[in-house]
Amino acid sequence: MNQLELICALPKAELHVHIEGTFEPELMFAIAQRNQIDIPYQSVEEVKQAYNFHNLQSFLDIYYAGAQVLLHEQDFYDLAWAYFEKCAEDRVVHTEMFFDPQTHTERGVAFATVINGLKRACNDAQTKLGISSHLIMCFLRHLSEDAAFATLEQALSYKDQIIAVGLDSSEVGHPPSKFERVFTKAREAGFLVVAHAGEEGPSEYVWEALDLLKVNRIDHGVRSEEDPVLMQRLIAEKMPLTVCPLSNLKLCVVDDMAQHNIRRLLQQGVKVTVNSDDPSYFGGYMNDNFVAISQALDLSNAELKQLAINSFEASFISVEQKQKWIDQIQTLQASIH
Repeated sequence: MNQLELICALPKAELHVHIEGTFEPELMFAIAQRNQIDIPYQSVEEVKQAYNFHNLQSFLDIYYAGAQVLLHEQDFYDLAWAYFEKCAEDRVVHTEMFFDPQTHTERGVAFATVINGLKRACNDAQTKLGISSHLIMCFLRHLSEDAAFATLEQALSYKDQIIAVGLDSSEVGHPPSKFERVFTKAREAGFLVVAHAGEEGPSEYVWEALDLLKVNRIDHGVRSEEDPVLMQRLIAEKMPLTVCPLSNLKLCVVDDMAQHNIRRLLQQGVKVTVNSDDPSYFGGYMNDNFVAISQALDLSNAELKQLAINSFEASFISVEQKQKWIDQIQTLQASIH
């Protein structure tokens, strides 16, 4: 079994994927037509060209433009189901998906419409594909604290369907501290918490996420390496980082995959995981990310397996489920040298 075959065979958990960021141009175009929504593109090819953005903001512009076509429960189902089919291809057996309700409720789409469509797809993925999943509701950090509080209030009715809350969108200028009170209330309500920090923003944002938001996981976190004291803390606390290599390349967090620090972080004992972030925009799903780093960073088979093990250890599934998948990875290990 060569390294590509190993990557394909490894069971994996995906912990950092925005369901709105899995919106492929073909599906976007089809749903726009189905819902009779005018979009400024005459063909799938024109949509694809619009996906060639240059920085986080130009990406967010097309990202929100695409979201405009999502109106009905079936639209959200179709979006999530297309992603689950990719999971099945990539041996992603568990996923913890972000969704951004504010992107939709601000357009007049009901919170229930969004979550009911996503949850129905989650249920079908378990039944038909054997893929387990959790939903993580993210607050948009460029919006106000009041808007986040209002969204949290809506989410309380669906507490049994949402495992955690998160914080995403434009990082720079919107530190985690802006949402400290919202996250305190979310934790009191029983939600687990995660937050994007240390992607484009400084390592100080990671400290804030840890100390003020009291997160269970850091999303991205690659700039933590700039702070040796922070690094020691992440290692000591076994704090997971949900790293997204192709996303980092596309958004110029790194200029070349050979410069990516995921292998260094792994070798130093940080609990890093591999994820796709917004795969339809950033050039690839889970296995594409594994292949990209294995080639650019010359990862060993043992390192690839450790990254897969980390994904389950960092997940929000039961201890028994984690062990089941880790045992499978280690069994694979015995047959590959």
